[in-house]
Amino acid sequence: MPASAPLIPVLLAGGSGSRLWPLSRQLNPKQFLPLTSDRTMLQETALRLSGMAADPILICNEEHRILAAEQLRGIGAKAQSIVLEPVGRNTAPAIAVAALRALQVHEDPLLIVLAADHLIQNVGAFRQAVEKALPLAQDGRLVTFGIVPDRAETGYGYIQQDAAIGEVGFEVACFVEKPDRSTAEDYIASGDHLWNSGMFLFRASDYLKELEHHAPEIVAACRQALDGAVADLDFLRLDRAAFEACPAVSIDYAVMEKTTRAAVVPLDAGWSDIGSWSALFDVREKDADGNAFRGDVIAIASSRSFVEADHRLVALVGTTDLVVIETKDAVLVAHKDKVQDVRHIVDAIKADGRREHLNHRELYRPWGAIDTVDRGGRDAVKRITVKPGAAMSTQMHHHRAEHWIVVRGTAKVTIGDREVMLSENQSTYIPVGEVHRLENPGVIPLEIIEIQTGSYLGEDDIVRFAPPKLPGDDDR
Repeated sequence: MPASAPLIPVLLAGGSGSRLWPLSRQLNPKQFLPLTSDRTMLQETALRLSGMAADPILICNEEHRILAAEQLRGIGAKAQSIVLEPVGRNTAPAIAVAALRALQVHEDPLLIVLAADHLIQNVGAFRQAVEKALPLAQDGRLVTFGIVPDRAETGYGYIQQDAAIGEVGFEVACFVEKPDRSTAEDYIASGDHLWNSGMFLFRASDYLKELEHHAPEIVAACRQALDGAVADLDFLRLDRAAFEACPAVSIDYAVMEKTTRAAVVPLDAGWSDIGSWSALFDVREKDADGNAFRGDVIAIASSRSFVEADHRLVALVGTTDLVVIETKDAVLVAHKDKVQDVRHIVDAIKADGRREHLNHRELYRPWGAIDTVDRGGRDAVKRITVKPGAAMSTQMHHHRAEHWIVVRGTAKVTIGDREVMLSENQSTYIPVGEVHRLENPGVIPLEIIEIQTGSYLGEDDIVRFAPPKLPGDDDR
């Protein structure tokens, strides 16, 4: 590999995080939430290799593109590519696309593959492990990082170490699926088993060579999807038909369990996949009674309980090992030992034809936010916030009219061929079929109440006429 070849982070941000419902939703999953700090999981992951790696390649679902781009922009980070998957196809194809994309720009770079929704508490130890693993990858090894276990965990897969390689690495004896309790205890007692973290380090060409050998159909489909990709502003949209035809396989099944070039580097850096509410509870700061609370919480005679109170007071009396997650439109109450079953609640919501699995009542956009306060059969009330200098797209609706009332700030409203300026307590009316646009020309946030009336109030009744022109323009 050329000495100048960069180290490129590949950030995999395509998961749904259904076990962290109701905070994590299909259109706003856990990688885009601030679960362990003031930054989101994606932001923390992007900053993890700051200063020692090139700009990342981000792989995400196309319906999350605005969230991903805005969150990177929010920390001053820039992706060299934001690749949009039209459908999820697991990690082997996602990493293949990233490797192929990297080779279009660089001469055989090293790729450090990271899930965008994992926690690493000791970033210094992580960076040291990556630096020590670089010679293995430069020598043609496909390196995975195995987490040094601190308990017999049945929720993770394991990697069994074999003979030592170099300063820090080991040959891989085998990968093991999630074990039962007795088997997990045997693994811990043996001292040669590590948790499978899903983090990898290798040269782009080495990964593609092994994937070509063990699963050539994946490489062929990914090449076709990338060859047919379309650039769209900051995004690269993969060809849908080609990528849909790609098998959905994890990198472990497709490559790591079959290759003779695998190596594992032990990592002890406070890692967690934050795969459930109990996992998040484990890494949160506790009070004297072992409780982890965030938000407005009052607890009496309660211990070892976990509460997320987003919008209102949550009160506990005499609870133990309870999980309570409160949002504007849903409340989860579960025993801590049963939180792995939260995904069944999500399945039930889908089966009932409800929408609480899709998104929150309050939706954030680059230009501001929309909070659906109330919804009836032929009417809806929304609170809309527009950032200073930002605007929504020029649009019209076939089935609904809208009344806008300014609560705070100044609104510049375009209705047909006329413009009006509205201040606090002033209002306007947009008839069905009228082209319109809302802007905030002021220096403070604009807040309006929008009252929709009509025979159909779905968000797909939006016809857009102009591409984004102002900071914060996007899909509404």
